Amino acid sequence: MIPYSERPGRHERHYRRRVDNPLFGTRAEMLDETALLETQRQDHEELLAFLDELRATVQQAMALRPNEGSEVVLALKENLDRLYEQSAGLADDHGGNQSAIADLVEVIMRNVERGAAGDAHAVAELAQEREARAVHFQLLRFPLVADLLHPHSLIDADDLAPSLLSASAEELAAALQLFDLAQLDQLRADAQDCLARCEQAPADALQRLQQVVDYVALLRRRSPLD
Repeated sequence: MIPYSERPGRHERHYRRRVDNPLFGTRAEMLDETALLETQRQDHEELLAFLDELRATVQQAMALRPNEGSEVVLALKENLDRLYEQSAGLADDHGGNQSAIADLVEVIMRNVERGAAGDAHAVAELAQEREARAVHFQLLRFPLVADLLHPHSLIDADDLAPSLLSASAEELAAALQLFDLAQLDQLRADAQDCLARCEQAPADALQRLQQVVDYVALLRRRSPLD
């Protein structure tokens, strides 16, 4: 039997979520070598494409002139942020790549902050952006977060509730931070429906539902006017 990858990418991860998982109902998968190999092939192709783009982006960063225009610099920073987010969902360990990307972003941010010196509003906005990026990078430690944020996420509306109910408590806590209160209300209802339709719901899934309910209640207490 083809073994699972030690560090799978998003295609294999989502396939494995659905294998013999009653929460997915008719969308559950049976373990199949051909299907597993296909997910691993797709993950490998995404990995190679990422590495090519990362090399090109690093070369672009190294070639920046001291007086490079702000539009070019900011576009490069946005691209580096996107590559960091993408790396979190790929196969293999990308700690080294993420560290290199974060270092490049830091260099760019320091230059932008120096240029904004004296503009209190701009300085405050940059400080907020720095804080938001740090929080975002922390959430990306969880591959489930990267899977949900991918522009072409494999976790569609029908798979969202069972995917979250199949997560660990720590993964779910991170993922819930991606949704606003209205989305969480819908997610809670979908999760309840998912479990109601499942004849043999795993015990962990019941705990994850309670975690969602508790999180929604916490947000409501913090936002009494919503």
